[in-house]
Amino acid sequence: MKTKGLLTMMILFFSISIFAQNADDKKIIKDAENAKAAFLEANSNMQGYFDDAKAYAIFPNVGKGAIIIGAASGNGAVYERGVLVGMANLKQLDIGAQIGGKAFSEVIFFKTDKAVQEFMDDDFSFGSNVSAVAVNQAPPSFNITYTDGVAVFSLPKEGLMAEVSVGGQRFDFEDFD
Repeated sequence: MKTKGLLTMMILFFSISIFAQNADDKKIIKDAENAKAAFLEANSNMQGYFDDAKAYAIFPNVGKGAIIIGAASGNGAVYERGVLVGMANLKQLDIGAQIGGKAFSEVIFFKTDKAVQEFMDDDFSFGSNVSAVAVNQAPPSFNITYTDGVAVFSLPKEGLMAEVSVGGQRFDFEDFD
């Protein structure tokens, strides 16, 4: 049974590596710029979030795979008041009724100094109480509120996944200093 579980986890992480982006910062930064344009094209009301946020992190290529246990991974660029200040990576682990694989972009907006500091100190993670809003499926009013100084949006790219799960995301930030 342990061998079967280990094999399942290896297949899961292999499928994530197909979707996940390499660690080349220049490529990630370029992809983040393209992802920002895609978010704005999907819903122009997002410009207000980019303008008002103290900081934001864009993860242009997040890959997720799951067979009961799911995992996701992605690299991103972090901006403070629109200026690139560092890089980050995202790791997600969840469990539940889920199967498949998908790729998506994610942007996290930080409205408070506390939320920005927690993210930059690597003290930031999501539990099941924060969920991403799909940008291209938002209602016309698009008035999403921040939870604890944070708002999260996702933009599906490709893949097929069915899921009802709980878990969380963890982030690591590396500044350019």
